[in-house]
Amino acid sequence: MGSLAKVDKQREGAEIVYGAEACYEHSVLLLETLGFPKGVLPLKNLEECGLVRETGFVWMKQKVPYEHYFKGTNTRVSYATEVTAYVEKNRMKKMTGVKSRQMLLWVPLAEMSIDDPAGQKITFKTPMGIGRSFPVSAFLEEDEQHQK
Repeated sequence: MGSLAKVDKQREGAEIVYGAEACYEHSVLLLETLGFPKGVLPLKNLEECGLVRETGFVWMKQKVPYEHYFKGTNTRVSYATEVTAYVEKNRMKKMTGVKSRQMLLWVPLAEMSIDDPAGQKITFKTPMGIGRSFPVSAFLEEDEQHQK
């Protein structure tokens, strides 16, 4: 199966949203539903978002790649023009399009999850399974910080 046919198959039956404002609202609602803080995917200039409820496949497209610096973790993260993942409660796996700068290297991130029972730490893993955890509070947006 060609890669385009494979992509079409992944997106079969998807709910698709277009436009920056609608996509931002959709992505925030998705993150909240999954149990993640809104600031963990700070993509505000999205042009397309999709969700296939049966498989949990999601994608977010933006016009240009975006880099974000997370003060709370002292980490720079790069988001490609398309970010994809398979999602379930407290977990995003098989992620593509997200890299974290570690020392002098850009390291791809393949998974993020909230596994600790108190829900206070979020763990990011590379495709090799190497992980690093940070407090969830480092990814809260201002309105979420006031709710806690």
